[in-house]
Amino acid sequence: MGRADERRAQARGSRRAAKKGGIRRFFTWKKMLGTFFGIVLLGMGAFLALYFYVPVPAPNVMAERQSNVYKYSDGTVLARSNNGVNRQIVDLSQVPEPVQRTFVAAENKTFYKDQGVDLKGTTRALFNTLSGKGKQGGSTITQQYVKNYYLTQDPTISRKVQELVISLKVDQKQSKEQILAGYINTAYYGRGASGIQAAAQAYYGIDAKDLNVSQGAYLASLLQAPSQYDWATATPTSKTLVKERWAYTLRNMVEMGWLEESERAEQKFPYPQKPKPAKGMEGQTGYLVEAVNKELDKQGISAEDREAGGWTFTLTIDKKRQQALEKSVDKELESKLDREGNKIDATVQAGATSVDPKTGKVVALYGGEDYVKHYISNATRQDYQPASTFKPLVLAAALENESKTQDGSLIGLNTIYDGTSKRPVVGSDTPFNPQNEDDRSYGPISVQKAMNSSVNSVFAQMIVDVTPAATKKTALALGVPDKNFPERPAVTLGTMNASTWDMAGVYATLDNHGRKVTPHILQSAEHRARTVKPEAPKQQQVISRASADTVTSALTGVVQSGSGRAASTPAYQAAGKTGTSEENKSAWFAGYTPELTTVVALFGEADGGRRQVSLTGTANSGRANGGGFPARIWADYTLGALGGGSDAKFDLQDVERGEVPAPPTPSETPSEEPTPTEEPTPSETPSEPTPSEKPTETPSEPSLPPTSSPPPVTPPTKTQTPELPPTPGESDGQPGERPGVGAPGE
Repeated sequence: MGRADERRAQARGSRRAAKKGGIRRFFTWKKMLGTFFGIVLLGMGAFLALYFYVPVPAPNVMAERQSNVYKYSDGTVLARSNNGVNRQIVDLSQVPEPVQRTFVAAENKTFYKDQGVDLKGTTRALFNTLSGKGKQGGSTITQQYVKNYYLTQDPTISRKVQELVISLKVDQKQSKEQILAGYINTAYYGRGASGIQAAAQAYYGIDAKDLNVSQGAYLASLLQAPSQYDWATATPTSKTLVKERWAYTLRNMVEMGWLEESERAEQKFPYPQKPKPAKGMEGQTGYLVEAVNKELDKQGISAEDREAGGWTFTLTIDKKRQQALEKSVDKELESKLDREGNKIDATVQAGATSVDPKTGKVVALYGGEDYVKHYISNATRQDYQPASTFKPLVLAAALENESKTQDGSLIGLNTIYDGTSKRPVVGSDTPFNPQNEDDRSYGPISVQKAMNSSVNSVFAQMIVDVTPAATKKTALALGVPDKNFPERPAVTLGTMNASTWDMAGVYATLDNHGRKVTPHILQSAEHRARTVKPEAPKQQQVISRASADTVTSALTGVVQSGSGRAASTPAYQAAGKTGTSEENKSAWFAGYTPELTTVVALFGEADGGRRQVSLTGTANSGRANGGGFPARIWADYTLGALGGGSDAKFDLQDVERGEVPAPPTPSETPSEEPTPTEEPTPSETPSEPTPSEKPTETPSEPSLPPTSSPPPVTPPTKTQTPELPPTPGESDGQPGERPGVGAPGE
């Protein structure tokens, strides 16, 4: 290396050293430490400034609270909620000391030691607010009291900072007893109850002074999620969570020396009484308000937010169609019932949901005879089976998966199946041989005619051809809830649980050519401080248009010449399906026109909703099936809702007719249990059943697999179909009862 090269290398080294030295000069430990303490001091100074700048405001005055207004879609008033009235301030001395302590044990174990704030919880809440997660994170009892008594529920950074500063001041100026009294008197407990006195009355019908420690622990547990943990409306998951919260509270009391272990062992969960509807919620009003409140919870407008008042909620409910639905139920059902003099009529409950299939807007809803008399909404309850209204979804799954019969025929409307009653399915690991209504056998029958007459044996084989797993996947995509939904052949008879709201969404999706329709009832929520306009659910294509339109084509046949003829009229074009569950505990009609989708159901209910009973004998009319009262209510309502009729027609494309194999030669051996009047014929065109003969569904399964399996379109002989005693197969949701016993469903 020459001298020139050496000089250049030295120069480069000098420049690097100078640069490095310059950086070090700026980032020395002393300077970094000084900067850190400077920032800390600035933060402390800013906080001190806030502390002196932010005053403790005047408390919220109850008289200044406003009612919430609920409106129909046209802007006319449906109801007003009288917020703030259900509150009565009580002295802490009027609340038993063990009950006082349940709130500390549940919410803030360090309450008597802390300075009124939880910096860690507040930091977490601020982070959640900044990241868009809403008002989450822990707070002390003092902070919650400040929020309830002095501030608002708005999940903003400024409100959280104010809460922190004011809590420090309040903790210095007020005793812990004053703060605790303020907290339990201002907290919202659900059921419209603010304060412990109103809560004690709402949940147990007693005064706060008479609460015991178990009841206090339940009320303290409610504060974490009032609407979610109310036992009367809680889901099974929420019931588990609130019981765990109750146990957690009592366990903390033991740890803190406030409750002996022996006393804890004696405590039993204090189930609250049924809620009493507020005044002004009579008739259908309460059901509509309840439905929109549930949706508001999902939209982030909690019961606490609503209780503060000042909201205007506009529903999607069309006032004229709502009135038409109520009128149709009265005309076609209630006017024919003798609820006072007939024990069966007294058990009948009706529910309905009507949806715009293009938007998902719920335009009318029927929750029961009267919200004040019957608190459970029959429109949204999910404790009954949708029965044969599920069969179109089996067909949809077959079409969507291009499924084939056991002999290799592509399934479509013309595909031939064996309609022999009690015919064992072929190709399933789980034996299943459902009986058709009245044990009627149809012989070889097309899918279209099997849908018209709701032939159980056909759809039992079809779900095996598709597979129960593939059928469930399609059903969930369409909107059937995953409630008691096993992947077994018997689900073809609709043995899962669903509401009229759920099934209205499913059928609206079929009506909308396979694009998902999600029912919703909230149009907008306006407040003086903010406005919430729910984003319309996205309509994704969940099944192909060809599959959806083929099912619609099939269901027009049900209305024109099948079990749904009661819904037929020249005034509009309609598609629909009847359904009657096992032992006639529920009866359904789910149907649609090109402009409107509506599901109507009847439920047999006893003991305040704790027991399901048969509808047979309703209005002295024999078996109350889906083609009876539900179909007639549906038809009368639809005619009125469409203004006397409509010229709109279904725009059906690529309807799958399926392969048409040569008709099989029926066996000369008579079917299993022939009688002179029940001898099955091989004709593809069996006479249409009368209203009392509509096919039924019995989810019974043989105890042993058949020794040999007949081809799918050949009526089995006695040799091929041994007489097998039915065994419990699919549960109908009633504990202690055997499925398959009693009248089968349609």
